[in-house]
Amino acid sequence: MTNVLWRTWADTYRARPRMTATPNGTDEAAGAVRAAAQQGLPVRMVGSGHSFTDAAVTDGMMLLPTSLTRLRSVDPAAGTAEVEAGMPLCDLNEALHRSGAALANMGDIAVQTMAGAIQTGTHGTGRDAGGLASQVVGMELVTAEGEVVSCSAESDPELFHAARVGLGAFGVVTAFTMAVEPAFLLHAREEPMRLEEVLERLPELRAANEHFEFFWFPHTGLTSTKRNNRSGGPARPLAPFKAWLDDEFLSNSVFDGVNRLARRAPAAIPAINQISARALSARAYTDASHRVFASPRRVRFVEMEYAVPAEELPAVLRELRAITDRGDHRISFPVEVRFAPADDVWLSTAYGRETAYVAVHVYKGAPYERFFADAEAVFTSVQGRPHWGKMHTRDRSYLERVYPRFADAMAVRDRVDPDRRFANAYTGRVFGP
Repeated sequence: MTNVLWRTWADTYRARPRMTATPNGTDEAAGAVRAAAQQGLPVRMVGSGHSFTDAAVTDGMMLLPTSLTRLRSVDPAAGTAEVEAGMPLCDLNEALHRSGAALANMGDIAVQTMAGAIQTGTHGTGRDAGGLASQVVGMELVTAEGEVVSCSAESDPELFHAARVGLGAFGVVTAFTMAVEPAFLLHAREEPMRLEEVLERLPELRAANEHFEFFWFPHTGLTSTKRNNRSGGPARPLAPFKAWLDDEFLSNSVFDGVNRLARRAPAAIPAINQISARALSARAYTDASHRVFASPRRVRFVEMEYAVPAEELPAVLRELRAITDRGDHRISFPVEVRFAPADDVWLSTAYGRETAYVAVHVYKGAPYERFFADAEAVFTSVQGRPHWGKMHTRDRSYLERVYPRFADAMAVRDRVDPDRRFANAYTGRVFGP
């Protein structure tokens, strides 16, 4: 046994594996899988721990990707970059930028490892560009037998389609080949707007902007909206003091203090949210794409997020508002809403349909179970799909009804890991034994 105690970022789950390994390359990762097989141990690769579920938890062998962090190559002519699984997304962004390249779209947090982000279906918001998995054009994996294989749309396409969002259940991913494009600037426009205006203007706001999202403050009818569109320049980033004031001091230090107060005095949350929503002022700036997409998030929370059909979003949000207005819950965190086009990744939450993402958050240490249960009932009433890395209670019997290619993906799993070398309690719940 090791004395390693691993925990998720929000401390929702902990693991004490029997063995750990830190492979320095693909061959060492393959050797670690073979060693685990000889001892009859399950294998899981962890990332930064930013999943709120027990997706990475194991009492067998835990692989730590801290040495799998190279950007192997960038090919501007082909529009591709090969990156190892353990490279943090923020490091990849800066390395690509130095090479004159960028990802087409990404989420608003960038501390995750590439494998952790992609394998759980991390996404941003986009009219035309989808989540990270839809930008993967090739994968390198270690199989349950400890063999190294590659897959793409042309080479073992079924494994490729199943394993891009695969929770590590189809093999240990050691590298991705990503589609990239020439580096570009984004112009960000942020401004407050009433919730009903956002919902009424939603078709226009989505169609007119490459990347549109908004945050609704529960117990109010107020939102903060963000529109990101490509710009020919010049770059006009936020002044350093303004960036620190807005993104570090107000959005992190002050916001953390507000949530600590709200946790002690939940009855004050509606008034606090009214003040918080009205305190946000409009701003606009232009910067490198990855600096606009992502922002620092230092306040700890617990999160549930569901992908719902885009046309169902207004009804879903109005029902969530009705739930909070009844007074059963006091929610201090804004509800985040983003969008994605339909994609072809079998286990992607956006597979085959235009998608709206609704994320509900509760400050770490505050009770969340009852609110999440009420929210989940709303999401599942419209065939919502839970984010694989965030809190939910769905199991295979539900998931196979909302993913058209679920059975096909499980057939691939049976082929590549019949003995369930890469299984754990979470994959057993969502994929079955």
